[in-house]
Amino acid sequence: MHQDETLTGEAVALDVQPLGFFLRALGTLIDMLVAVVLLVAGIFAATWLVVNGSIPDSAVRPVGLALAVLVIVVLPTTVETLSRGRSLGRLAVGGRIVRVDGGAIGFRHALIRALAGVLELWLTVGAVAALVGIFTPRAQRLGDLLAGTACERTRTRPLPPLGPGLPAGLEAWAAVADVSRLPDRLAARVSQFVRGAGALEPAARARVATALADAVRPFVAPVPPVDPETFVRAVSAVRRSREYQALMIERERAGALVTPA
Repeated sequence: MHQDETLTGEAVALDVQPLGFFLRALGTLIDMLVAVVLLVAGIFAATWLVVNGSIPDSAVRPVGLALAVLVIVVLPTTVETLSRGRSLGRLAVGGRIVRVDGGAIGFRHALIRALAGVLELWLTVGAVAALVGIFTPRAQRLGDLLAGTACERTRTRPLPPLGPGLPAGLEAWAAVADVSRLPDRLAARVSQFVRGAGALEPAARARVATALADAVRPFVAPVPPVDPETFVRAVSAVRRSREYQALMIERERAGALVTPA
């Protein structure tokens, strides 16, 4: 198992993408700026109440402490718990806090993260969170490691557009074909050829199909006994179908996190 894989309780590795370090940092910065704005607004409100005699001078310190706890601990805990791991900053960068097994977080996870954030985000101005995030596979900060959480990307890649289907007679081969080793760049070239083959001259079309088939053949098993263009089209169709299925499963998982099971 790779360290950056999401492993469920049934020991199944989920094909999900963790949010990168810089996007996580940007989302955290947005959340902290919102919190600072709320703190400043609260301080101005408390000062106005003191000036107008609504509260005594002796209550300024307790009110300030309560305001800090409310904004730094209570508010993020409540938001993460009710939104199943979202926040304003994570909405902006397309992320969500989830358990390391891919499930939705609860109150305990959100509270641990908020309490750890007092040290790693506020008392050290984010230095501890940045150092820990750089050296963890999924850009986890200290609060994530303590709570057993990580930040997952919620904006998945767009679904591939529809293309030519599987050539007739290759259904049995497609059910057992292994095309997973095909490099992404080569797969992109194959897809581009399949979509634009109709615009090529016959001689050029045959030449490109043969070159692509020779490049693809080492990464496919078994190789069907068909002409180069049919082979290339079949490989493209199988890979596209499996990518589509994987993306649909990923979207269903992301949607399932919105509400508890």
